[in-house]
Amino acid sequence: MKKTIEQYNQAIAQCKDIFLKKTKDYGTAWRILRTTSLTDQLFIKASRIRSIEEKKEQKIQENVDVEYIGLVNYSIMALIQLSLDEGEPLEMDWQKVEQLYDQQVQITRDLMQAKNHDYGEAWRDMRISSLTDLILMKLLRTKQIEDNDGKTLISEGLDANYQDIINYSVFALIKLSE
Repeated sequence: MKKTIEQYNQAIAQCKDIFLKKTKDYGTAWRILRTTSLTDQLFIKASRIRSIEEKKEQKIQENVDVEYIGLVNYSIMALIQLSLDEGEPLEMDWQKVEQLYDQQVQITRDLMQAKNHDYGEAWRDMRISSLTDLILMKLLRTKQIEDNDGKTLISEGLDANYQDIINYSVFALIKLSE
């Protein structure tokens, strides 16, 4: 498990570096997006990964690891959006955004550790394509929850699905780096 935490932290550091650089370049323009729009953006990224996996070729020479990084960062944006009050300003200081990013990562990492304990790191024996499919399934579930105005009868909410997407994406990044 110690190796997983180290690899997880390395992958997140890569994602966070890109996130913060883009925040310094663009500010927090993403704050204008509703979570439904973020979900759709996540769906586009995951669909591209699956398309490349199935076709075994691509016309845009951008590796799929960039898409997994995007899945992590857009999911964190969605979690931040869910955690903020509606009255929060759209433009936020990058240090505040970094703090919010780190909070969501900590919650999500803790969830990963608990699940890895119970599941015995089963993800290590999975194919990357299965992780992609699980991400797409989580996105379809998220869309359904959003279409139901965020209400569920028995299922986990939006935040749990975004957290799972982050963790599956980090697992894919780890597998791609090995």
